[in-house]
Amino acid sequence: MTDTILAQDHGNWVEITLNRPDRLNSFNDEMHLALRHAIETARDDGARAILLTGAGRGFCAGQDLGDRDPSRMDSPPDLGQTVRTFYAPLVRLIRSLEFPVVCAVNGVAAGAGANLALACDVVLAAESAKFIQSFSKVGLIPDTGGSWHLPRLLGEARAKGLAFTAEPLSASRAEQWGLIWKALPDADLMAEARALAERLGDGPTLGLGLTKQCIQAAATDSLSDHLELEADAMKTCGQSADYAEGVSAFLQKRAPAFKGR
Repeated sequence: MTDTILAQDHGNWVEITLNRPDRLNSFNDEMHLALRHAIETARDDGARAILLTGAGRGFCAGQDLGDRDPSRMDSPPDLGQTVRTFYAPLVRLIRSLEFPVVCAVNGVAAGAGANLALACDVVLAAESAKFIQSFSKVGLIPDTGGSWHLPRLLGEARAKGLAFTAEPLSASRAEQWGLIWKALPDADLMAEARALAERLGDGPTLGLGLTKQCIQAAATDSLSDHLELEADAMKTCGQSADYAEGVSAFLQKRAPAFKGR
């Protein structure tokens, strides 16, 4: 058992907390494996949404560099192996989930921590939070999908500026630039994030999951191919119990009771 990750089951959604607050929730191997296990367990147990956040005053400071310090090793670390073993599988897992992942950035999100947040579907941040592409400070490139997400969300100029300079980006500016969904007063962050996770967890999960897949595929699809993808997704949604329930609820002027299928 490990306490580096906390998971709380709320029925249709699970709250997962990075829990190394004394290290600003920076990743070591144990926390990597525990986080992946918590996400996979939530998926396998039928969760319909996940809320990811951090304990203490920060969200995640990225990799714990004490575990990758060349001065304490017999040879230079193979950081490519670190990415392939830990960070890439984590991003692929989050992006492949057939339901939404909400991220509540409660403080600093630096390096891989910032890009872990960007891999999630809906990002809320406390107004005091900052996003820092800190890789250039130690001679590295933005990993954890950072060099893929940043130019798609912000454009090449802003992506390069953030990556080259490692300047902190405030939550309010991140919202203005379209990097995240909302910046919120610190005191309101977790209540709104939990309400959103509950709302999504009670929502039409099949349709939300297909919406996620379609939006993610848009980055590489041609328009013609994407229109076919939309048609296939709409066929699947139209045959679902959630669609039938949604239409009935609309016509009967009542709240829908979605089952996620």
